[in-house]
Amino acid sequence: MTSIDSAASATGPGFSSQLLEASSRRYGEKAIGVFLAACAVLSVAVTTAIVVSLLVPTIDFFRQVSFEAFFLDTTWAPRQATSRFGVWPIVVGTLNVVFWALLVAIPVGLASAIYLSEYASARARKTIKPVLEVLAGIPTVAIGLFAFFAMRPAAAALLPFLDWSSLWSVGVAGVAVGLMTVPLVASISDDAMRAVPAALREGGYGLGATKLKVSLRIVFPAAISGIIASIVLAGSRAVGETMVVLIAAGRTPALTVDPTRSVQTMTAYIAGTATGDIPTGTLDYNTIFAVGTLLFAATLVLNLVAIRLVRRFREVYE
Repeated sequence: MTSIDSAASATGPGFSSQLLEASSRRYGEKAIGVFLAACAVLSVAVTTAIVVSLLVPTIDFFRQVSFEAFFLDTTWAPRQATSRFGVWPIVVGTLNVVFWALLVAIPVGLASAIYLSEYASARARKTIKPVLEVLAGIPTVAIGLFAFFAMRPAAAALLPFLDWSSLWSVGVAGVAVGLMTVPLVASISDDAMRAVPAALREGGYGLGATKLKVSLRIVFPAAISGIIASIVLAGSRAVGETMVVLIAAGRTPALTVDPTRSVQTMTAYIAGTATGDIPTGTLDYNTIFAVGTLLFAATLVLNLVAIRLVRRFREVYE
């Protein structure tokens, strides 16, 4: 009997199942599966606990403050003698920071990603990308102090026609947050662009396109889903930033879009108020959780939008 006939007879009925079965039970595989399942359950449980811990005090807050007073009033003074709980000043302050942050992070991050993906040599890429990502590892307190003591005076010197009477500036804080999020946009966008098949680039070059046209008209649209995800993640990062805005933007709730003014963001209010001096169960205490729930909902919406956009513009290559 030849080797082929032996293999054929070995795979006959009654023998194939024995070949496919393990000679002994793989307890290690089962243990790994149980461990991974436990990690998944733990992550869901932690998320559920966070939601519950936010919702319970928030419900108590809205038993004392109406939805109209929270969402329609334009004055935020929760700890004054005549308390007012209009959340829009700190929401607008947060949006101001996000606007200035994305105004810096999007062009700088995307330009860096295009250079790293399409123009940089292998040696330059190995040098520049780690240095760029170091920026993401700098403590936010250090960046906040840099924005307050260096960036704010520099902005006043470069733009003397603006009113810099305030020591704090939402524009400077937003630019500092934008510098922090540049590595996020650049790294994710670079990875998305490098994942585009080389055949698309070669086709563009074959038609006589320049490197710039190939980068902007072929590679960029092909990687748009990853680029959008990086921008939305950068926006979420800017929404949740605390220390930079607390140090550089101030703590003055103001319904303004002036970049030179001091504002208060939602995260800055939470960080500045939750100091342990507020009695548990009071209205001031519950206000922190009401703002935290609103912040949680905002980041959740941003993540859902990111998922939908990524699915909408995702390109699949074989």
